Amino acid sequence: MEIFAVGLNYKTAPVEVREKLAISEDNYPDILDRINRIPTVFESCILSTCNRVEIYGISDNPEESYSDILKILSSYSGLKVEELKKHVFLYTDKDAIRHIFNVSSSLDSMVIGEPQIVCQFKDSFTKARELKTVKHVMTRLFDKAMNVSKKIRTSTGISKRAVSISYAAIELAKKIFGDLTDKNVLLLGAGEMAELAARHLASSGVKHIFVSNRTFEKAVQLADEFGGSAIRFNKFFEFLPEADIIIVSTGAKEPILRKEHFKNIDKERHGKPVFIIDISVPRNVSDDVNELENVFLYNIDDLKMVVDRNLEERKIAAESAKILIDEEVAKFDRWLKQLQVNPVIAKVRNYADEIREAQLERLFRDMPYLNEKERENIDLAVRAIINKILHRPTMYIKDRATKENSEVYINIFDEMFSSKWDLRRKLKSEKKGKKSEK
Repeated sequence: MEIFAVGLNYKTAPVEVREKLAISEDNYPDILDRINRIPTVFESCILSTCNRVEIYGISDNPEESYSDILKILSSYSGLKVEELKKHVFLYTDKDAIRHIFNVSSSLDSMVIGEPQIVCQFKDSFTKARELKTVKHVMTRLFDKAMNVSKKIRTSTGISKRAVSISYAAIELAKKIFGDLTDKNVLLLGAGEMAELAARHLASSGVKHIFVSNRTFEKAVQLADEFGGSAIRFNKFFEFLPEADIIIVSTGAKEPILRKEHFKNIDKERHGKPVFIIDISVPRNVSDDVNELENVFLYNIDDLKMVVDRNLEERKIAAESAKILIDEEVAKFDRWLKQLQVNPVIAKVRNYADEIREAQLERLFRDMPYLNEKERENIDLAVRAIINKILHRPTMYIKDRATKENSEVYINIFDEMFSSKWDLRRKLKSEKKGKKSEK
């Protein structure tokens, strides 16, 4: 049996294909059940996000499973199988394990190191477990994938560097102020990036958020989200002395904040710094504001430089992460291959137990004077002897299971303990056969 990964993502398929295959909450149980009913599939799980739809599972014939999964995806999406084949990949064995580890660690994400995939990955497994489509091997695989993800994030710091404009702004604010819990924020305008920055600031525990927008109702709505206060747009200048952090994102065609607006507030603020983030295009804050002492102005190009630098650092961290993933893939592959010889090892141990039980039964029948404790000690001694004798061949076959041509060694080991070599039992069977003929 092999681990497989079948699916498509932002690298292999355009958004118009991905959106047709996106699996909703309502359809998830039915699609997963249909996949798990494929005769060659023994365990399965679906990861469906805006950037990928991927099926992970265990199969004794991945190629056949791939064909059947394509048919299911075709009937669900309305896309023809031939069209899907252009975009849907199949990974097996180590390639599948590596891909799953890359996904869980966000190395395969559009933005390397983004944290959302970790939650999405956990949720996909939780659903599969609730629907009872994953068992021992997939549970072990997902546990290992989450462990690898955590190890990469802590050892490489791949997710610590901001790679969004809004989050880069918060990172800079923390460099200037350190703790943000006693800081007031003034949000001018309600652009998407400014709103995201305010949301990040709110989660950082800032003291209060003031929102001012030309459409006052929008300011009220946004302020309510953050537990803040709405300000009429023609009144926001009155609140400049209160603001430690100012986020500007309006549709103005020229600057609405100039040097003269801050000249008179320095005394009121007693020299406390002001951090201004101008995310507007065109810019809404004039450059000369930066000439003032205790005023720090950053525009979208400044933030983009931070983001680009952090992206490069994440790419460097990703290279280190790939080395770690290669090590973890090798370990899991070794465990999986050793798992496949467990039935043969169990068969050998059962054979040894049968011999032990038969011999002890004969011994205790010939020595009826032995008490319970003495019988127990003899049994323990025999078990210990069997374990020591079987230890070397067990380690040998487990090691061979991870090497090339492992099937040859496993078959020899299996046949070595086959009942056909029990000549005494065979002779007894033949004698019984001759008696019955008479």
